[in-house]
Amino acid sequence: MNYKNKNILITGISGFVGSYLAEHLIKAEANIFGLVRWRADGDTPRHIKNHGLGENVTLLSGDLLDQGSLANVINQSNPDIVFHLAAQSFVPRSFNYPGETYSTNTTGTMNLLEAIRNQNIFPKFIFAGSSEEYGLVYSNKKQYSKFIKERGNLFPEPEKIPELPINEDNPLRPMSPYALSKVQGDYMVRSYFMCSHIPTIVSRAFNHEGAGRGSMFVSSVISKQVSQIKNKGIQEGIEIGNVNSFRDWTHVEDIVKGYCLLADKGVPGEIYNQGSQRTDSILTYILLALKEINLNPTKIETFKNGKSVIDPIEIDKSEIFNIHFNKTKLDALMLNHEINFDLYDEGIWITTEKGKIPVHFNQNRFRSLEVPILLSDTTKINKLGFKVENNLSDIVRDQIHYYLEN
Repeated sequence: MNYKNKNILITGISGFVGSYLAEHLIKAEANIFGLVRWRADGDTPRHIKNHGLGENVTLLSGDLLDQGSLANVINQSNPDIVFHLAAQSFVPRSFNYPGETYSTNTTGTMNLLEAIRNQNIFPKFIFAGSSEEYGLVYSNKKQYSKFIKERGNLFPEPEKIPELPINEDNPLRPMSPYALSKVQGDYMVRSYFMCSHIPTIVSRAFNHEGAGRGSMFVSSVISKQVSQIKNKGIQEGIEIGNVNSFRDWTHVEDIVKGYCLLADKGVPGEIYNQGSQRTDSILTYILLALKEINLNPTKIETFKNGKSVIDPIEIDKSEIFNIHFNKTKLDALMLNHEINFDLYDEGIWITTEKGKIPVHFNQNRFRSLEVPILLSDTTKINKLGFKVENNLSDIVRDQIHYYLEN
């Protein structure tokens, strides 16, 4: 699409992804409008400063929970395309503040759509859904049996096991107030397409990371602690929650290009996964982060129970879930259920060329209901021309250097 002189409204422009998207579209010579909350101090939001957006965007004050302010924003921006990214997106916070999460993510989305409908305009509307909507995905029958034994039932029941990789037709089993709010928003925007003819498109993006990611997200928690090891020495160690969780991590710059591709070629009323089509454990993320600061891991072993892996980040190219993707030797063992780590192990020693680094398991960082694995099937958006250009090491590099430089 030729974005030159197109009016683009980005909600959440001051957030992590919104600022990357604005920077990308400025280069395409679009007219960028950004919805921001009014600030008493009049200061410019951090991400807008860091990305040098400055005079290249028009910031419009408004609130997703105030329909009057949204009507003014729509009237002033007269958008050809709306990227609706604004949300309360931190899963642990959604458990503590479910009402806030629901109001912002669900009611706020409805208010924005109503503001557009009332103006009788029909911009392309890209909704930032989430892979968290899929929630509990079964990778093997043992996992399914364990859940049924502990919880008693499951809805919807799996039609096949494993349910990986995840395509757009996978069952939705949201496991947090955040995920539930995104499911509601997902259905809502598609309803507005059917009932009000607003050309809405849903992107279910899997985890996306990069420099400037919020400090509370696990990739940043790891990157910040590893940068401290670089600055202060290996005795610092790392504190983390569940290292067994697997995530489909994609660089934020690839996700932003995916959003723009959907605005250009996406079919209104449709859903598109965005992801890397690979999955990596949180423990592998830690190991690659240490490698990035030249502490090459050669072995891991638990504090208790005698679990160990030699050369854990050696590349493995074996097939799993009927697909091939590069993964670490450690992840291959974990995905094949040959090893896992739990609170009874207390932690892990990571042996590097310069000494041992302790990784302490913090029970308070474990979720009561954890999404065990996410692995995307992006066949649908790939047919539009989507292509991931960055690998996990690129993501780790950018996050580590962000903390080292700041």
